[in-house]
Amino acid sequence: QEPFARLPHQRQVEEMHQISGQCMFDMLHYAYDHLEACQLLLCRSEGTPFAGLVDEMVAIEIRATHDYQGVLNSLGRPSPQIDPQLEHILVTGMFRAFFELVIHAMPLPAAERYLREMRAFYTAGWMKIMGQS
Repeated sequence: QEPFARLPHQRQVEEMHQISGQCMFDMLHYAYDHLEACQLLLCRSEGTPFAGLVDEMVAIEIRATHDYQGVLNSLGRPSPQIDPQLEHILVTGMFRAFFELVIHAMPLPAAERYLREMRAFYTAGWMKIMGQS
């Protein structure tokens, strides 16, 4: 999130889809390279300091979304405020869907295909809800 936020505003808008897609694939490949540890974090971390991992990721993504809305506004492409509860539900659902690939250890080629389809689905939805489609 941080390197993206340091890009000039216009470049953020131009490269959002490509960069966010690459980040999701990087996360997927990292998770598959460390599959057992990631599955433990996702499925067996209750009672440990790692139990809130997904919630922390959701909070980071929500902050980044707000920052990006500020970028859009600064470029004269206003984005309506998203109801905070709806935003939390959507971002949590997006991460939960992503982590289903890891939890179920789908074959990597299938996981990559599903990720491409999930990205198309979520990108279209986010573009619509943010008033950019």
